[in-house]
Amino acid sequence: MPGPEPKSALSLKTRLGFGAAILGAGTLLTAAILYLGMQAVADRLETALASDARMARYATLSTQAATFLVVATEAVQTGQPPEIRADRLAPVSDQLRRTFGQLRADVEDAVAAAGALGLDEQSRYGTQSLGLARMEAMLDNTLRGLRTDTDDKARLRAHIDTFASSFDPLLSQAVNTEVLFRNDILSGIENLRRRLAVTALVIAVLTIPIAGWFYFSLIRPQFRRLDRLRDAAHQIGQEDFAVALPATRNDEIGQLYSETNRMAAALLARQDELQAEWARLNDTIAQRTEELRAANASLAEIDENRRRFFADISHELRTPLTVILMEAQIGRQGLGNEQEAFTTIESRAARLNRRIDDLLRVARSDSGQLALEPQTVPLADLIAAVTEEIQAELDNAGLTLTTPDLPEVNLFCDPNWIRQVLVSLIRNTIRHARDGKLVSLNAQPVDGMVEISVTDNGPGIPAADQAQIFERFVQGGTGNAQGFGVGLALARWVVETQDGQIALTSPLPRAETLGDAPGTKVALRLPLAET
Repeated sequence: MPGPEPKSALSLKTRLGFGAAILGAGTLLTAAILYLGMQAVADRLETALASDARMARYATLSTQAATFLVVATEAVQTGQPPEIRADRLAPVSDQLRRTFGQLRADVEDAVAAAGALGLDEQSRYGTQSLGLARMEAMLDNTLRGLRTDTDDKARLRAHIDTFASSFDPLLSQAVNTEVLFRNDILSGIENLRRRLAVTALVIAVLTIPIAGWFYFSLIRPQFRRLDRLRDAAHQIGQEDFAVALPATRNDEIGQLYSETNRMAAALLARQDELQAEWARLNDTIAQRTEELRAANASLAEIDENRRRFFADISHELRTPLTVILMEAQIGRQGLGNEQEAFTTIESRAARLNRRIDDLLRVARSDSGQLALEPQTVPLADLIAAVTEEIQAELDNAGLTLTTPDLPEVNLFCDPNWIRQVLVSLIRNTIRHARDGKLVSLNAQPVDGMVEISVTDNGPGIPAADQAQIFERFVQGGTGNAQGFGVGLALARWVVETQDGQIALTSPLPRAETLGDAPGTKVALRLPLAET
């Protein structure tokens, strides 16, 4: 274990702030020196660029003066009158005057710049101004001489020669002055660059020991303390709460040491509590698991008894019903009113027999042994069986069932289960849409299948409920289920297992409604029987 750390009177924030202030002051000083040096360099470069611009103007002035001499010589040689000579020379002379004006403004700016840089060049640029004035005066004298009303070519050429011989030396003197000035500026930039390089070197030499002192005396010891804190955090992360950091300093890291020790102690105590609580929870879970196992066994026994009851009652009822059917058939062969009575007995017994079949199928479906028996079924027979079974309930509810013309086709399906599904859909209409008074049972060929639809004139099903209407244990609308009808979840299973489809539409398009209500349509698509 490392030895105790020396205590300090200053907090860690104060020491770091003091060191940062020293480094910041050095940085600001360096930045100020570099900024001032770069500003001085920029000023001198700007002055040098201005000098280059003036030299370019002098070059332009030289070109314009040469053009003036060519035009003037041509006008004299061709013997043109004074008015034409003046017109020929006017554009060139105007260009010269504009250039003189620009150069005078440039020279004034150069005098101000030279004073700001501490360069004693005002007198030199004063000479430049005098030179420009003399060149402009020579231009004016030459123009006046060429405008005189004379045809003496020798006299006129004398004016041109005088301009040519005097203008060029003055222009050369001005250019040389600019060259000397630019060289002085560039030399000053080089001297300033050397001074800045020396200053940067001195700052670098001084920065190294200051940075070393800051790191070794202040930063590195704190890194060691933070490493120790990191190791303690890693130890806590491994659920080892036996942490004891040395609390020898009262600075920020020392306070963090104390808080870490306190947290580790609290976590150790909490770990002991959790272990005890976990042991009690495991005992409770084991007890609840055993209770659930016993409850599941009891429920399984109850379910088995229920299924056995359905199967037993179905078999018990089937035998006497078979006798009734046989006697009714014998009695129907006689004469008189007893034939109609026996016909009714046979019809009711057949209906009761279907109920027993329904009980047996529901019992098998609940036990997971649902078996479908698809066969070829005439569509008309299937619809007739549905209508016969549900008509009495429709009459009691005051509903009118319409069955439009049916196509003469055969289906391949389990007739008992499909009948049960259609009867269940109509019963849903009786429970939820009896106020609409109308229900339609329709069938038509669609895409190589037959679509059988049940449409009502009810309030419809909310869109939020339609996504779950085919889920188990979900019932749309209100009302209590009655009888042994299948739900929509089982209906979908029955239809899709026979390669069919089932879909719900609510509300209906206005063209498909039976009345003023939104209405609901449930459509089954079943395969056709092979011919």
